[in-house]
Formats: sequence, structure tokens, C-alpha cells
Amino acid sequence: MVAKAKRIEAVPPYLFAEIDRKREEAVARGVDVIDLGIGDPDRPTPDHVVERLCREARNPAWHRYPSYVGALDFRKAAAEWLQRRFGVEVDPRGEVITLIGSKEGLAHLIWAYVDDGDVALVPDPGYPVYRTHVLLAGGEPYPLPLKAERGFLPDLEAVPAEVARRAKILFLNYPNNPTAAVADLAFFEEAVAFCRRHDVLLCHDAAYSEITYDGYVAPSVLQVPGAKEVAVEFHSLSKTYNMTGWRIGFAAGNREAITGLGIIKTNTDSGQFTAIQYAGISALLETPAEFIKRMCDLYARRRDLVVDALARLGISVEKPRGAFYVWAPVPAGYTSAGFAAELLERAGVIVAPGTGYGEHGEGFFRISLTTPDDRLEEAMNRLAGLRF
Repeated sequence: MVAKAKRIEAVPPYLFAEIDRKREEAVARGVDVIDLGIGDPDRPTPDHVVERLCREARNPAWHRYPSYVGALDFRKAAAEWLQRRFGVEVDPRGEVITLIGSKEGLAHLIWAYVDDGDVALVPDPGYPVYRTHVLLAGGEPYPLPLKAERGFLPDLEAVPAEVARRAKILFLNYPNNPTAAVADLAFFEEAVAFCRRHDVLLCHDAAYSEITYDGYVAPSVLQVPGAKEVAVEFHSLSKTYNMTGWRIGFAAGNREAITGLGIIKTNTDSGQFTAIQYAGISALLETPAEFIKRMCDLYARRRDLVVDALARLGISVEKPRGAFYVWAPVPAGYTSAGFAAELLERAGVIVAPGTGYGEHGEGFFRISLTTPDDRLEEAMNRLAGLRF
């Protein structure tokens, strides 16, 4: 058998693939498994979006190759949405690009900017794609610890000068996965200033910007004056509109970064099915605010259920104000992986171990709130019967 490329050897198993494998093994043993590991909305995509797709899919013009950078109408809709939501102005012709889901765009941006030996500043714990694709590109991920005492915000002033000098990209993600932490505009102002000082591209993953609670409204990094000089922001329709399977999103901001990302995409993929892009337009511009409010209210109720259930187990967690996760400390005497294994073995409940998101995730586990109410309640009832 031909040996794999050396770059593969540095890549750890993808967390959610591992969770899927463990779930399948347990199901094969006859266990009624409740999976709280993956953040995949359980409610359907809005009807008006599905209906738009059905209409557009019948248009033979869309049965040919799509635009590499995305349909201009979709990019205009993305720009209009940014203006409505954040008061941010971007040029849809040069400062917006359509993505086959934001995961793809995040990975490809790394390939556009990271050479062998370059440093990327990566939150730890953080979405695994950042670190993994830096490694695949031959770069060096430098972990930025996200600690509870700092509200899970990185201390950018603690980055050593030599590391900052070599850095090419800074990744941020708020509301945050996996910690569910949130950031205010003042933090983004600090991050933009840091990137200006050190000539670093700021990449903000804003996939959860619309999933917020208790009066908190997430800002965009592009609201910071001059942010487009150093920043690009990634948005996904997956979480806001229950469209994870549709694979549609966009990046906006710094023109040079969008151009670089486009070069990689043009030579790698052929763009997203145009009919899906037009359905995305309906999602962005025609979805009633009440739909998003209902989803946030649903997740808030589930959040409260989980936080209260954990409190009864002696696990104290502040109620998160963003994303649809609960990030909780493991009981004394357990590692993250050990506790996750214990819950699967004793309760048939899957949670994501914190170490799947980086070294500084040790001591924590993540519960996703994207499980139907009855199954989430059943999971919490099973946990209630355990002693740690």
C-alpha cells in the first residue's frame, strides 16, 4: 500500500468522526444512545427557504457550473444582511465570497495565507478545523488559552513578541464553540489593534452570531472602525436557519483576503449549486425575526434545563449567553475523556470531551442543545441517577 503523505500523520482524528464511531459501537451493543455531542439543529429549515429551493432547482440555467465566487445576487444579499444587522458596508463584488459552508472557507483561507513554518494564533479550546488545517498547510498553530477567569477570551497581550512577529492569522470565534462565551465590541477593538500592530490577518468565525440569549446581541468585528484593513468575517446559514446540510455561507471583509480565498477555491471547488444560493437569499432576507427568536427561546429553555440538571449533580455552570452549547467542568477525579466514556457506558449519553478542542479543554465537557426536548430531558434524567 502506498504510504500516506507525511502531513496526514500530524492530524489527530476528527472529534465528531470519533463521536460517531463510538455512538455506532454502542448502538451495535443495543444501547439506546442519546447523542449530545454534535451541534446540529434538530428543527427543520423554514418552509419559505425549502420552497425557494424547489422552484430554483427546476431552473435549467442553474444545472450548469455555478460561479466560482458565488452568484452575485447571493453576495448582494449577504452584503445587505450585514448592513441590516450590523450597519456594516461591504462591496459584494470584491469583499464578499460565497462558501460551501463556512468550514470549507475557514480551511481554504489558511491555505491562502499559511506557508511552511508560519504561525497561526489559534484559540484553545477551539473549533478543530483551525488547528488541523494549519498543520496540513505546514504551519505552526500557537495556542491561545481560553480560561474561565478571563471569560474564555484570549489574552492577546500575553503573546510573545517573537510569536507575534511570525504570526500570519489570528482566529477568533464569538459566540464561541465550544465554550459558549461571548465577546463585546471592545474586545474586537483590542483584537483589531493587535492585528494592525503585528500585520496579522484577523479571521472571525461568526457562525453563532444570531444564537444569543438574555438580551445579549453579538457584534461583528467589522463594526470596528478600520477593521476591513485587517479582518475577514465568516458567516454560516447553518445554525441561524437550521441549514447545516445545505452547506452555504459567506465570508466578507478585507478585499485582499477575499481575493486570496477565491484563488484557492477557484482551483479546488466549482462553487455551490446556484439553486441553494437563491434559497440562501430567501433565508437571509425573508426570514421573519420571529423565527430566529423562537429558535433562541427554544435553546434558552434547553440551556436552563441542562444547567439546572448539572447543578443537581454538583456541577456548577453559568448560563451561557450565546451559541447552543453548555461547557461544563468534569467532576473531581475525572479527565475529560474519562468522564465522557463514563457517561456513555453508564447512561448511554454522548457528550464531547473538552480535549477534542485542544489541550486547554482538559477538565471540561460540552453538551449540545440541538437534541429534541424529550430526548434531552431523558438524558438529564439518566444523569440524575448517577453519582460521581
